[in-house]
Amino acid sequence: MAPAPTADPESAPFWEGLREGRIVVQACRVCGRHRFPRMPSCPYCGEPGGTDVVVPGTGHVYSWIRVHRDLGGSERDLPYAVVTVTLDTGPRMVGRLEPPEQAAVDLPVRPLFVDHPGWTELRFQPDAP
Repeated sequence: MAPAPTADPESAPFWEGLREGRIVVQACRVCGRHRFPRMPSCPYCGEPGGTDVVVPGTGHVYSWIRVHRDLGGSERDLPYAVVTVTLDTGPRMVGRLEPPEQAAVDLPVRPLFVDHPGWTELRFQPDAP
């Protein structure tokens, strides 16, 4: 199993949200676009700052890979799929897909929160159309 992530001041709201079963991203106060990860200013309009907002975490698979080789502590999980998801609210996120054999581009997905000792992992699962 992967070690627990170390939260810093920028990522802490995201990790705290996951522990509570929520996905927290940043929204621009001017143009309203969502972004992830948090940034000091909006990459779209340049406005400094941003507001934390909770998003549903639904979206579609943009890209994916299937891992067949143990890269350090995940041998019992092989094979697994890692997906890049374009959230319905805009930003992209990366996570594992459960079950991995269903990985496909444009697959509709929803979040799956997986608790580990000391942290919660964001994964995705197929969403019924």
